[in-house]
Amino acid sequence: MSRVVIIGGGPGGYESALVATQLGADVTVVDTDGLGGSAVLTDCVPSKTLIATAEVMTEYAAAGELGILSDPPTVDLMQVNERVKRLATAQSADIAERMERDGVRVVRGRGRLDGPGAVVADLTDGGTETIPADAVLIATGAAPRTLPSAMPDGERILTWEQVYDLTEVPTELIVVGSGVTGAEFASAYLSLGIPVTLVSSRDRVLPGEDADAAQVLEDVLTRRGMNVLSQSRMESVTRAGDVVTVRLTDGREVQGSHCVLALGSIPNTADIGLEGAGVITDDGGFIKVDRVSRTSARGVYSAGDCTGVLMLASVAAMQGRIAMWHFLGDSVAPLDLKQVSSNVFTSPEIATVGWSQQAIDAGEIQAETVMLPLSGNARAKMQGVRDGFVKVFCRPGTGIVVGGVVVGPRASELIHPLSLAVAESLTADQLSHAFTVYPSMSGSVAEAARRLHHF
Repeated sequence: MSRVVIIGGGPGGYESALVATQLGADVTVVDTDGLGGSAVLTDCVPSKTLIATAEVMTEYAAAGELGILSDPPTVDLMQVNERVKRLATAQSADIAERMERDGVRVVRGRGRLDGPGAVVADLTDGGTETIPADAVLIATGAAPRTLPSAMPDGERILTWEQVYDLTEVPTELIVVGSGVTGAEFASAYLSLGIPVTLVSSRDRVLPGEDADAAQVLEDVLTRRGMNVLSQSRMESVTRAGDVVTVRLTDGREVQGSHCVLALGSIPNTADIGLEGAGVITDDGGFIKVDRVSRTSARGVYSAGDCTGVLMLASVAAMQGRIAMWHFLGDSVAPLDLKQVSSNVFTSPEIATVGWSQQAIDAGEIQAETVMLPLSGNARAKMQGVRDGFVKVFCRPGTGIVVGGVVVGPRASELIHPLSLAVAESLTADQLSHAFTVYPSMSGSVAEAARRLHHF
């Protein structure tokens, strides 16, 4: 029986453990913070739970147009955050129950490599345990990046992992960083009725996303009252009593009651025995892996945010599964990032899959494009939705769908037909011929595909 040891209990870790035990391996997971990792305990699950509350507030704000009139609601942030943490803990417990039921051994402690063939666990209760391994999977994740000039205090200067301890509603919130994390929190807190200033070092919000989608989001956020400071680089964040001051490199200062730092992530790869085991990292400390999750050390795999491949829970889980399929001799296909669908949980949401508009414009791939505004969709009109669109990319000649973008409410759900089309190399005609419900938002996906019909 093959012995597999997994360092880290996040999506890359627990999903790989379930695959390995299903294939008959003896599996041990060395976990530090709780099963589910940051995705469940401090990142994806908590943030999307907070955003779910914000969605209700967004829908309520538009209710007057639909003929629903009442006093405006208020937010009890302490109650919201208690629910956030309660759901995160419950999800972690569900994972632990599944692991126990499937026969995965979980060791509480901090794991480190002892060469490529063993893991040493510094146990939470004291002492150490050496666990021999035929294969090791490193899934240690990443942590919020901080700077000496902007150190969080956990009270008013916060990383995104610390916001759930807030017990009072900020009177003026400053979010530093306009990537996915910064945009999501800025959008959520704005929807909760909190004045928000978003400090962006780039010329637009979400510089890594589809430019048309990012423009729609920025227009919506500014229309709802957000103060977006573009091309504004943070120099320092300081606190004096109840006032937080963000100083910009051009000398300007922005003051608020609280500040959320969204400055990116650093991998949790220090002092875990990588060098001694022959595992190579890049200049940022991320573990280098190939498309079947192998590191440079024989028998050592890695998955998730610590690889820096694409920092999504779904990608971490797939990397972990692929690693175990590969090691244990099951059928396996290398990771294909062009089939990954992702979502920015702002209001409106932005979902993408496959090749991007930027790649098409740069000539990396030839593709035809159709963009269809949601404002003409009957269901959107009924729900008072004016912002958003569906964009579909297909290959000239064959009509095979190679990518797409959806901007609108629940875009994370609407992207699925496009994800299937990309994964299965469907043509735009095949996508358009599938029946859709009328009226429905998904009707716009089919309509966009019809407009790409090849004679």
